[in-house]
Amino acid sequence: MESNGILPFQNLELSLYLQPPTTAAATATATATTLITPKIEPKPEPVDEFTRVSPPPGFEFLAPSLGPPPGFEIPIPIPAPAPAPAPAPPPAVSASATATATAKSNPSEGDVLSHLHRLSKMFNDALGAQLQEYGDVAVLPDFDTDTDSRAIVTVPNPETQVSDAVVTPRGGRKYPSRSSEMVRVTDLKPEDRLFFRDLIRRTRMLFDSLRAFSVAEDERHSDNAAPHRRTRGDLKASAFMRHGGQWLNRDKRIVGDIPGISVGDVFFFRMELVVVGMHGHPQAGIDYVPASQSSNGDPIATSIIVSGGYEDDEDAGDVIVYTGHGGQDKNNRQFTHQKLECGNLAMEIIETWFDVGRSGFGVFKFKLVRIENQAEMGSAIMKFAAKLRSNPLEVRPRGYLTFDLSNKKENFPVFLFNDIDRDHEPLDYEYLKTTVFPPHVYTSASSGNGCDCIGGCSYGCFCAMKNGGELAYDTHGILVRGKPLVFECGPHCRCPPTCKNRVSQKGVKNRFEVFRSNETGWGVRSLDLIQAGSFICEYAGIVLTREQAELVSMNGDNLVHPSRFAERWKEWGDLSQIFSDYVLPAHPSVPPLDFAMDVSRFRNLACYMSHSSSPNVFVQYVLFDHNNVYFPHLMLFASENIPPMREISVDYGVADELMGKMAICN
Repeated sequence: MESNGILPFQNLELSLYLQPPTTAAATATATATTLITPKIEPKPEPVDEFTRVSPPPGFEFLAPSLGPPPGFEIPIPIPAPAPAPAPAPPPAVSASATATATAKSNPSEGDVLSHLHRLSKMFNDALGAQLQEYGDVAVLPDFDTDTDSRAIVTVPNPETQVSDAVVTPRGGRKYPSRSSEMVRVTDLKPEDRLFFRDLIRRTRMLFDSLRAFSVAEDERHSDNAAPHRRTRGDLKASAFMRHGGQWLNRDKRIVGDIPGISVGDVFFFRMELVVVGMHGHPQAGIDYVPASQSSNGDPIATSIIVSGGYEDDEDAGDVIVYTGHGGQDKNNRQFTHQKLECGNLAMEIIETWFDVGRSGFGVFKFKLVRIENQAEMGSAIMKFAAKLRSNPLEVRPRGYLTFDLSNKKENFPVFLFNDIDRDHEPLDYEYLKTTVFPPHVYTSASSGNGCDCIGGCSYGCFCAMKNGGELAYDTHGILVRGKPLVFECGPHCRCPPTCKNRVSQKGVKNRFEVFRSNETGWGVRSLDLIQAGSFICEYAGIVLTREQAELVSMNGDNLVHPSRFAERWKEWGDLSQIFSDYVLPAHPSVPPLDFAMDVSRFRNLACYMSHSSSPNVFVQYVLFDHNNVYFPHLMLFASENIPPMREISVDYGVADELMGKMAICN
């Protein structure tokens, strides 16, 4: 990678994303301070002290017959001792410190119900049970919920942070510690950028898949009323990825652009930032190289997280007034004065001041200003999208062709926007909310079968058995993993509409906009933040048999062949990188699809989604209103977190000359 410009980080006066304001006083101070060029030497990261503990009273493994895997122990981190007194601050604010922001074959015949049990055994054999101890570390609060670790929500108390937890084999080997060597990555070639982007995409997909499966495992045990201590899915996912060697950027601390990560990418969980190498601490908002590892003797901040955890933070997009850490209680309320030490000392840049916060206690504030001509901040885009949702004409007075392309057929209006030319083609079609199947599809002998779950479905019910002994979604509607076919509860089931096995049939739950683009023609983007694994919408059309399709295609009408979509569902929930004996779900099976969908007169918003070889949406076959496996619904799910205003794409697979795909999705 040396040819691609991986350079030792030397310029400590300016960061890639932030630059200090150029006030006269600041300039004078910077001039008076001698910039020390550090000698970059990799140094070992300080190792937390650990103690070995026995399972707490009442603790049971997920599968009682499975004990701890041989050769491994799970250490429980103890909060590090109080740091030594920070050195006295220099007379002038140091210009040598910097802050960087932003950041797998098939199962044996008849193996229908064993897939879930196999996966459960994998989790236990590979530290699943002991990880509950890791998930119960006291310094990370509220492990029964998935809230406090989200990087876009409230920040936990950074004063109780711990460094990376390690899993230590009895042989004594520890995982490679994080290097303190700082580098910049510059001059990447286009093919390198694509490589790193795909690496990040797959790493994040693995994290999200593991997290979703962990949450589903907890819910399964809750449904069975088995003694079970719940753990946070993000912590379990990150621990498994570290055990499998999937943590990125551990050999260097990259300052500036992280290859494969774009400005505006969204991370729901802070541990995900640790996995991809953007941030080194699971809790603290300031990540830094301590003075003991810094070549010039000063602590150096390498990344910060602004997530609304400090009441005195101000995020205007291009300018951030960042509050230092410390002085907060467990409810994120300031209760004492902050000190100029640790991360706060590393954060000193040209303009910083000590102020009285809203709670009446002293806080350190740091003014961070972005360099000009950079991509727009993700926070600014989210604020822009919020304004569009509430009052679109105030933000964009011109360009709207209609405020609801669906004509109230969807749960939320679908905007149609074009400020480039006079094309209004989407208005020429009748909006179709869901796919229309031939009448014979609903006359199948098995169409009347349904579950008897009056209060809602759980593992072991009739519909779960049709899905191979498991439910496809968690309680939040997240698809646990891609499968050849998903059975949702249907009209013959006794479960209520709130049943967690009814997801895609309910229609869209986000606000979308069909828009005109110079690059892709007509495209689709969301005005909401969409989490990985969430349902997007159905790819709808009029279903035609093979004979009907042949006749229609002779007339030049646009047809979509479901069998030609790429099988991207195999990627969502693929745990082969973690478990060597993982096998791809093969049940419920689907015969080769031999129908086409006519979208020449009736279509929905999915028909305007662009094609991509690295899509953020995949096709999942679903049945709910009938049980004819020859005619499933084409449901689209997010394969990654999709920020507002980012274009949605799908892999259409092999092109068909008779399909007219380019005319549909441009």
